[in-house]
Formats: sequence, structure tokens, C-alpha cells
Amino acid sequence: MDNALYVGLSRQMTLRRELDIVANNIANANTTGFKVEQLMVRTEPAKPARTVGGSYPVKFVLDDGVARDFGQGALNQTGGDFDLALEGQGFFKVSTAGGERYTRDGRFTMSPEGKLVTQNGAPVLDDGGGEILIDPLKGAVTIARDGSVSQGAERVGKIGVVRMADLASLRKDGDNLYRNVSNDTPQPATDAIVHQGMLEASNVQSIQQITKLIEVNRAYESVAKMMDQTTELSRSAVERMGKVQ
Repeated sequence: MDNALYVGLSRQMTLRRELDIVANNIANANTTGFKVEQLMVRTEPAKPARTVGGSYPVKFVLDDGVARDFGQGALNQTGGDFDLALEGQGFFKVSTAGGERYTRDGRFTMSPEGKLVTQNGAPVLDDGGGEILIDPLKGAVTIARDGSVSQGAERVGKIGVVRMADLASLRKDGDNLYRNVSNDTPQPATDAIVHQGMLEASNVQSIQQITKLIEVNRAYESVAKMMDQTTELSRSAVERMGKVQ
């Protein structure tokens, strides 16, 4: 019977982790470029204490990582000159103290030095890996669908947009950024379309996540009830054995 308690406890641990992930999805339902996540679990056979005729082996439930859905979010019109949204697969390149990072959050702005930067001041990189400099005296900035940045008739750069051969190589790095943990070199995302004056919304489906939150809570309560019943069954068995003796 102890085996049932251990299995139930392992499931409760994954449910608590899943609850955190779903709550984080809901909290980021309005975060620009956020991608919805879900918990992956696996079973692991173990050698338990067992009786003749009992189940063998017992399979425990373990956290097996987090899956991220990089599906397209809705594109919302903002009218901002430096607000950019990507349609299709790809990521903007930015430079941080920790190296090159990638994002779908296109809420860019111009720094006092004339650099195109993120909300946290990280420079946005061009297709060659350099910073994009803008001269306020040269007029309004126009960004074409291929990422080309122009001021009047002068081309001042091209937004760097890349894609990964394996999206599983991306890890969250804070500030809505991702880092590449593989040795694969990102390639230009030639099919991605850059939209100026728009932002990509989170792809979180709020109603779906709230429903998932309720399901996780019910599953947790169900496992807790099973564990209580198992404990009561064990107690009753011990009491009966004592009476027989």
C-alpha cells in the first residue's frame, strides 16, 4: 500500500509543477510575443517492495521538461514607428551582456545614442550582427516587410531575423528573450515578414488555460483522496490483523 502512496505523491509533485506553468501562462496572456508552455511528464519503473501477485514494477510519474508552443500569435495594430511584429517563423536578434539572444517581442525604441533597442536597452542587431543606428535628423523611419530600415531614400540597415533548425534548442533567458543552447548556427528567416506599427500578441488561449487550471486542481484533489483512502485501508487492515491475533 505504501507503493500507492509514493505513486500518488509523485503525481502530486508533477501536478504542482503543472499548476505553476498554467498560472504563468495566464499571467502572460497579455505579454507581447509570449509563447504558451505545457508540462511534459514521463513514467519511470521502479523496484518496490511487493507481495506475490502484486503489480510489478510500479511506475512513478516524473517531470520530463516543458514544451513550448511557438505558434503564431495575433498581430495587433499599434501605429508605433518602432513596434515590429513577425509573421511566420523567426526571431529578432538582440545583443545582451550574456551574448546574442532572440525574441518575438518587437516593442523596440530608440536610445539617446540613436540605437534601436528593446524595452530593456538591449541593442537590436541587423542581418550582419551589427547595431542599427538611426539619425533623428534624417526623418521618419520606414521598415519594409523584409526588415530593411530606411530614412527617406537612405537605407540604414536591415533587421536581423533568424530561425532555428530545432526550436527545442531555445531556453528562456528572462526579459522575454531566448538563448540558443545548441551548437547549431541560426539561419536567416527569409520567409518571415516584418510588420511595422504592429505587435504580436501572446498565443495563450485564456479560456483554455483557465479550464486547464481547474482540471489540474481537480486531479490534485483526486490523487489526495486516493492517498487518504489508501491510508485508511492500511489502518483498517492493521486493526483487523490485531484482532485476529
